[in-house]
Amino acid sequence: MTLVSGWGRFPVVDTEMLRPRAFAAVADAVVSGTVARGNGRAYGDAAIGAVRTVTMTGFDRIRWFDPVTGSIRLEAGVLLSDLIETFGPRGFLPFVLPGTRFVSIGGAIAADVHGKNHHCEGGFGRYVDAILLRTGSGEVIEASREQNSDAFFATIGGMGLTGIILEATLRLRKVETGWIRERVISASDLDAAMRALDAGDAATYSVAWIDCAARGKDLGRSLIYLGEHAGKDELPAGAAVFPAGKAPGLGVPIDLPAMTLNRLSIRAFNELYYRMGARRAGGSHVVSLYPYFFPLDSIADWNRIYGKRGFLQHQCVIPENRARDVLGEILDRVARRGDASFLAVLKKLGQGEGILSFPLPGYTLALDFPVRGDILNFLDEIDRLVVAAGGRLYLAKDARQSRETLEAGYPALSRFNAIRKSLDPAGRIRSKLSQRLFDEV
Repeated sequence: MTLVSGWGRFPVVDTEMLRPRAFAAVADAVVSGTVARGNGRAYGDAAIGAVRTVTMTGFDRIRWFDPVTGSIRLEAGVLLSDLIETFGPRGFLPFVLPGTRFVSIGGAIAADVHGKNHHCEGGFGRYVDAILLRTGSGEVIEASREQNSDAFFATIGGMGLTGIILEATLRLRKVETGWIRERVISASDLDAAMRALDAGDAATYSVAWIDCAARGKDLGRSLIYLGEHAGKDELPAGAAVFPAGKAPGLGVPIDLPAMTLNRLSIRAFNELYYRMGARRAGGSHVVSLYPYFFPLDSIADWNRIYGKRGFLQHQCVIPENRARDVLGEILDRVARRGDASFLAVLKKLGQGEGILSFPLPGYTLALDFPVRGDILNFLDEIDRLVVAAGGRLYLAKDARQSRETLEAGYPALSRFNAIRKSLDPAGRIRSKLSQRLFDEV
């Protein structure tokens, strides 16, 4: 048995880790209490088996690629970074780029990850055409919108609970360069930030960084980043058409002391970040896709900033008609608490693709908190605000929500559970997350 955690490093639990190198070995690995794991970037306990965890990163081959349609068949352990670095210089990128490029394709499908373009182009699952799935019953099936469609839509966003994804067929986007034309907007408060995001609906990419330490008249002050793919004629002189992807550079070599992130340090960082961003507001700038989409990827092991006890990310989505009041209340409580995230993110979302996909039309807010003090009780209070507003929490980021919160937020849960049971009557596919939230007690 091995002690394993998600990217948030909480909780840390025992599981047996297997790293098969052939699909036949995957079948042999499935016992009661098994789940697949990609590159370990789910924040909580979703990719940790109740008994056994099957790591899929050894399955990293690309089967075929059609340069006319952008269609590609690949194994589930291929990383998003592999796709970007291999096909970006050939003029193709994934349609959806989440906050890190170090996620596996299988994990991206299981979480139906979303990026800065969900408001207009949807999530990762929209660009998946077929999935090769090894179910808990031992069957290997091809699932698509036309074939085994229930399994297909339950697997997209299903957190690995329908079976082990072996391969997938995706569509890639044709691009001219690896650069983004970015426009920065400075918003003085939450109302201004939401107006700016609404006004940016026509932009392909939009996201806001929020100063969670700001209070009073400055509550919710933000920097909004709108983006479009840049053409060759927009590049800086001498710039490569596709920038080279750099490995993470400066890292966090040790777990920082708990006192590092405190009211004063977070307030100082946020003030500096806001002022520097505000200076860039107005006009547009051409930036590499790497800092635009993956700002934290440049810092190796950045999760150690929160100390050895780890951190919790709370990511909720609030329906549009309730968003302003609820987001304002959450931000006010966070600011008064004083240990808020130094990288809080606000985005607009559309409808999710899968039965259990997180997105719904509205606003999503992601906040990080160090694991200390009464943080679990505080987040329970925030959950109640989210549920009362008709919102829900993102399972790929979750490590502590209650069954009641899950059931209130996901009205299609009973349908998902029925499909899951049909694929796995004996209940072999189980994760620590499913034990906590889905499975019979």
